Amino acid sequence: FEAGGTNFIHILVRFVFIHFLLFGVVVSSVSWFVANNYMRAQSFHGVEQKMEWMYAFDIHCNSFFPFFLVLYVLHYLLLPLLLQSTWLAATFSNLLYAVATCYYLYIMSLGYSMLPFLERTEVILYPAGVVVLLAFILSILGINLTHLSLQ
Repeated sequence: FEAGGTNFIHILVRFVFIHFLLFGVVVSSVSWFVANNYMRAQSFHGVEQKMEWMYAFDIHCNSFFPFFLVLYVLHYLLLPLLLQSTWLAATFSNLLYAVATCYYLYIMSLGYSMLPFLERTEVILYPAGVVVLLAFILSILGINLTHLSLQ
């Protein structure tokens, strides 16, 4: 964690362009495609409605803010605890990642459920079970996601 202008620029570019924009474009594109092709309610006597890609990206932006607060701000404040080489630190680190990811998925499902022409929006919450199971397995194995993310 050296302080310097080039390190700051590197972290800023990594966060803004990779974590926020690139991840957002991928998630928004996949969820836009899935929502328009598999989650729309079929109406035989109404106007066909489709979700716009920008709405999907807006949902990503709304979901990413709490994810950012948990995984970047709170994570930064807890780094002295999370960087220890103990099982408790690994478990707490993995729990932090799981909470942030599940919260991202929850807010994303809320955004899609606001559209009256989409059905089965609870499907967006299904990956949360995999995230919790993965965090549990990683914690049992003593793998600390904070150590992995800082390499």
